[in-house]
Amino acid sequence: MRPNFLPPGLVSNLQDVLSSRKGAPQNNDSTEPNSDPVEVDDTKPVVLVTNADGIESPGLTYLVDALVRLGLYNVNICAPQSDESTAGHSFTLKESIAVTSAEIHGATAYEVSGTPLDCVSLALSGALFSWSKPMLVISGINKGSSCGRHMFYSGVVAGARESLFSGVPSISISLDWKKDESQESDFKDAVGVCLPLINAALRDIEKGVFPKCCLLHVEIPKSPLTNKGFKSTRQSHWSLKLCWQAISASRNPAAGRFVPNQQMLGLQLAQLGRDASAAGAARRLATQKNNIEEVESVGVSGKSDSNRKVKYFRLELLDKKQEEEDEDLDFRALENGFIAVTPVSLSMHVEADVHAAATEWISTALEVEQ
Repeated sequence: MRPNFLPPGLVSNLQDVLSSRKGAPQNNDSTEPNSDPVEVDDTKPVVLVTNADGIESPGLTYLVDALVRLGLYNVNICAPQSDESTAGHSFTLKESIAVTSAEIHGATAYEVSGTPLDCVSLALSGALFSWSKPMLVISGINKGSSCGRHMFYSGVVAGARESLFSGVPSISISLDWKKDESQESDFKDAVGVCLPLINAALRDIEKGVFPKCCLLHVEIPKSPLTNKGFKSTRQSHWSLKLCWQAISASRNPAAGRFVPNQQMLGLQLAQLGRDASAAGAARRLATQKNNIEEVESVGVSGKSDSNRKVKYFRLELLDKKQEEEDEDLDFRALENGFIAVTPVSLSMHVEADVHAAATEWISTALEVEQ
C-alpha cells in the first residue's frame, strides 16, 4: 500500500509506533523541506500556483505546463498533497504539516499535507520560498463548479481569498466538470481559454490597474473550446442540496474494523490506530521521551465501547431547482456557455436596509426582555 493512500499524519503516527515496537531509534529532529537557494530570474514576475484537488491533479499540471512554456514567469507551486476541494477556508492548527519537494518540470514545487489555505499562507510567509512576494496567486484549475454559495465550501476559492487577505492579487479557476461527459483533455482546453485572462491580469498588475479590493473567480463551461466568451457576472445563491443518508455499520468500511466479533486483523488495526493516536498526542506535546504506555491514556478516551452507540452517515449532493433567472449571475452565464468571471469581495458589510432592520429588531427585542 502506498503511503499517500492514507492521511499523511496517520502514516507518520503509524511509522512511529511500528518503529518503537521494533526497537528502532526515534528521530526527534524536525524535518525541513529543501532549503537550498532557489535560482530566480529577477527580470521575470513570480507566479504562485495552488489548488484544492491535489498537486497531481490534471488541472494544476496543465496550467503549470502552459505557464512554464510561455517562459515569461517564475512559476512556483505550493499545493495540497491530496484532495481538499471542500475544505473551505479552513486551516491546520495544533498539528504539524509535512512539506515535501515535488518534481514538476520548469517550476519550484512543494506538496503540503494541509489545506489550500495552509499552502498559500505558508508560501506567502517567507518560510518556504526565497522570494518575498509573488505578483499573482492562481488557484486551480478545480474539477467541478464553485458557483454561488459553493464558494463558501470551495477550497480553490479559499486559496485565492487567503492570498487577497495578504494583499496579493489572486484568481481562482474552476471547470464545470460533468460526470460521464467530461474528460481529462478538457483541462488542457480550459487552460488555453483562460490563459489570456491570466496574462492580462499580470500585465495590469505591473501597471497598477488590476482590481485591488477583490479576487476574480473564473468558471469555465464544460466544453471549454465552444465557449461564447468572457462575461462579467455576479455571485448567485446557487447551491446543491446537502442530503445526509444513514449508513448501517455493516455497510460502512471503517466500521468493520471496530464492531464486535471482528477478526484478528481488525483488532490489530484498531490497536495500531489507538497507538498511532497516542504517538500523535505525544508529538504534539513535544515530549522528549517516547513512552507509549504513558501517552496511551492521552490517545484513548477511557470510555467503554460497549456503552456507546455509534451511528454512520454519508453526505450526498443533490441537484435542486434554481429559481434565479438573471442572465448576469455566475451559474446562468456558465449554463449558457460563457466563461463567467465573478469579482469576489472580502467585505463582510451588511447592506444598509438589512442593517437598519436588524438594528430595529435588536432594540425592540431587548426592550421587551427588560
